[in-house]
Amino acid sequence: MKFTIKSYFIAFIACITLSQVNAQVSEKDSTLTITDKDNISRTTVKKVDSVKPFTRRKADGIAAVIGDYLILDSDITKMREDAQTQGISSGEISDCQLAGRLMENKLYAHQALQDTTIVVSDAEITGMTDQQISRMVSQIGSMEKLLDFYRKEDEQALRDELFKINKERRLASEMQDKIIEKVEITPEEVREFFNEIPEDERPKFGDEVEIAQLVIKPEVPKEEEDKVVERLKEMRADILDGASFATKAVLYSEDATSSRGGQMTITREDPLDKDFKQVAFSLRAGEVSKPFKSEFGYHIIQLDKVRGQKLDIRHIIIIPKVTEKTVQEAKEKIEGIREEIVNGEITFDAAARKYSDEKETRGDGGQLINPKSGDTRFELTDVDPLIYEKVSNLKKDEVSLVLMDQNRTGQKFFKIITLTEKFPEHIADYAKDYTKIKELALREKQFEAIEEWQNEKISETYIKINGDYKNCEFNSNWQKN
Repeated sequence: MKFTIKSYFIAFIACITLSQVNAQVSEKDSTLTITDKDNISRTTVKKVDSVKPFTRRKADGIAAVIGDYLILDSDITKMREDAQTQGISSGEISDCQLAGRLMENKLYAHQALQDTTIVVSDAEITGMTDQQISRMVSQIGSMEKLLDFYRKEDEQALRDELFKINKERRLASEMQDKIIEKVEITPEEVREFFNEIPEDERPKFGDEVEIAQLVIKPEVPKEEEDKVVERLKEMRADILDGASFATKAVLYSEDATSSRGGQMTITREDPLDKDFKQVAFSLRAGEVSKPFKSEFGYHIIQLDKVRGQKLDIRHIIIIPKVTEKTVQEAKEKIEGIREEIVNGEITFDAAARKYSDEKETRGDGGQLINPKSGDTRFELTDVDPLIYEKVSNLKKDEVSLVLMDQNRTGQKFFKIITLTEKFPEHIADYAKDYTKIKELALREKQFEAIEEWQNEKISETYIKINGDYKNCEFNSNWQKN
C-alpha cells in the first residue's frame, strides 16, 4: 500500500497548493507538448497561479513559527477553504496535515535565505508580480475590479501581498530544486522499485498516443522584415543617445514584457530561443544589441546587470506582419501536401522531412517528444485541449484536416497531424513502460532525499508550535521529541 497511499496523499496536497496563488494564463503551445520542468509532485510547490482571492480573515493566533516565518491560524483556515473549492471535503484531510504542509514550505524558504548559492532578487520578484497583475487586470477588466475581487484598499497593498507570496514561493522552489538536483537513479533501482509494488496496486496508464505533425507558416514579405529592422535600428540609436529603453519597450514591444519596460531575468537553462540567449549572454553591462532575429520576431536587448548565472535584461520585440496573401498561400500549400499524403503519393514522415517549417520536429518526420517523460508517448489528457477532439478521434496513420494554430506571440500558422501509434489504457508493464516507471522511481528517491534533508534542517532550525497543533502527529519530527 506504500505506493498507493503516498501517491494519493501527495496528489491531494498538491491539489490544494495549486489554488494558493493567482492563476497564470498558460500560453498555447504549438507542438502539443508541455514545456514546464517536471514537478516533484510529492513536495514541490507548483508554479501555478490562481484567480481565487487570497484575502484572509483576521488572524486569531500564531499556529507555528519556522525560522523567520510565521504560520497563522488563518493561514490554515484559508488552505482548508482552498481545498474545499477544489472539491475536497473537509473530512479528507486534517488541520494537522495542512499545518505540516505549510511548515514544510516555510522551512524551505527559511533555509533558502541561509543558502548563499540561492539568489532571488527583489527585482526579479517585482517583475514577476508586475506581469501577474497586468495579466489579471486583463482578465478581470480593470484595476478597480481586481482590488474589489481581492478586497484590497489600493494597488500597493495588492502588490505587497503578491510580492510576499511570490518571493516565499520562489525561495521554497529554489531550495527544493537544489535538494534534488544531484539525485540520480540506476536501472537496477528502477527494477527494485517496480517489483516492490504489489500487482494489484500498480499504476494504470491512460490512453496514449504518438503524434507527428507537419507545420506550414505563412511567409513574411521581405519588405516587412526590412521595415522592422529599420525601426529597431532607429530605436537603438535613440537609446544610445540617451532615450529610455524601458519607455521604448512600453510603447513598442509586442509581448507581455512590454508592461514592465521589457524587463526579464534569464539563465542559460531557460527554455528561450537559442539565438536570443546567445545574444543576451554576449553583451556587456549597459550594452544594447544590434537588431537580430529569433523564431518569434526581431529584437534588441539591453543588458542591465549580471548576477552570477542570471542576467537582468530588457528587450524589445517587433513581429513582422504576414499578409492575407501569404496566409492564403500557406493554407493552400498545406492542403496540397495533405492531399498528396492521403492519396498515397508520399508518406507523412517523408512529407514532414521535406516540407515542414518546424525545424525542431522536421528531422524526425514531425514526431513529437513529450518532455514530461522524454519519450514519444502522450496521454490524451496531455494533449492541447483545443485539438484534443481532433487527435482522439483519429485512427492510426490517419491525417487530420488542416488546423490553424498560433505561437506564443500570436503568429498564425497551419498544421496537419497524424497518429503514428495508439496505446489503450493499461496496467503498468515494466518492459513497455520503463520510461514512466523510471520517472516514478526517481520521484520516490527524490522524495526520500527531501525527507532526509527535512529531518536534518528541522533539528537545526528554530521551531515553535502553538495551541492544539502541539498534539499533532506529524510525519516529520517538528516537535523535536
